[in-house]
Amino acid sequence: MNIHEYQAKEILRREGVPIPPGEIATTPAQAEQIARRLGGVVVVKAQVHAGGRGKAGGVKLAKTAAEAGEVASRILGMQIKGLIVEKVLVTEAADIASEAYVGVIIDRASKRAVFMVSPDGGIDIEEVAAKSPDRIMRLPVDPRYGLLPFEAMRMGFFLYRDVANARAAARIMQQLYHAFIHSGASLAEINPLVTTQSGDVLALDAKMVIDDNELDRRPDIAALRDESAEDTSELHARRANLTFIKLDGDVGCIVNGAGLAMATMDLVKYYGGEPANFLDIGGSSSPEKVVNALRIITADAGVKAILFNIFGGITRTDDVANGIVTATRHNPLTVPLVIRLTGTNEEIALAILAENGFSATRDMDDAVQRVVALAKGGAK
Repeated sequence: MNIHEYQAKEILRREGVPIPPGEIATTPAQAEQIARRLGGVVVVKAQVHAGGRGKAGGVKLAKTAAEAGEVASRILGMQIKGLIVEKVLVTEAADIASEAYVGVIIDRASKRAVFMVSPDGGIDIEEVAAKSPDRIMRLPVDPRYGLLPFEAMRMGFFLYRDVANARAAARIMQQLYHAFIHSGASLAEINPLVTTQSGDVLALDAKMVIDDNELDRRPDIAALRDESAEDTSELHARRANLTFIKLDGDVGCIVNGAGLAMATMDLVKYYGGEPANFLDIGGSSSPEKVVNALRIITADAGVKAILFNIFGGITRTDDVANGIVTATRHNPLTVPLVIRLTGTNEEIALAILAENGFSATRDMDDAVQRVVALAKGGAK
């Protein structure tokens, strides 16, 4: 789950990270009022789940309160990577002397949180890695002990020669790690971490991504979700208790079980097709789940053929068959459907499908080859 910059900053602020004050505005008048309260020069920043806000015109400097309102009027309502800006953060501007990058991410290979820091901040870390990999320091954190003071200082001195700045950065990195762990995050970064002309070290931007598996035990973090910023199909899938990820292909896949879903996508690729999604209806699938799954898949205009791949263990295949019949009866399909179905109650399921004009195969390779051909415009 992504959270907005202002929400990430509030989490970091609670851990003691020094961050300039700021408030959220949803109208130009509110932005002007906030800027007047803050006094001096402010920055007006679009709050959307997208990178490249500055390049898109979503981050602007305002020297007066009136200018802040005028800038907010231009940013609010604009689109950044397809997302409409509905709120802006109005925050104090800093007199920047230098910019650095500090981030921590889960590394699945080492099964640890790994810090990545660079004295080159203000740009994407991927760009730094591609052009100047020697400008990045990586440090895995032992989960038994957390980020130790001497480790934080090593990274601090990688960023700064000045001892005071290195110590301040080390303290911020320990606070960032605490926020990362306490929030159940999979990524947390400060970009840029700046030094000011007066010698302060501040976090001017913050990004956090929360592991969805952590949300049930962290309702305060789950409450930060902004559904208006999410993909509509993924939002509907979550509400229907389906695991769904949108992809760029044209073969819609409805499968039970994550392992079978991955194998199905691999096989679609193997036979020359492109999967349009990952969709797992789960191990115990009611007809309602199947109806919801078909509704989500058919809402994607890029889908040219749909594959049901069901291996019934806990899943009752007759439930799936009833779901297919119900869904297509109320919303007739405009794209071809291929069904591979085997397992618990399969004879009953095949009879239900046959009675309603559907055919099914027990062979997975046969089903995938057929659906790929149909997506490409071939015959059944």
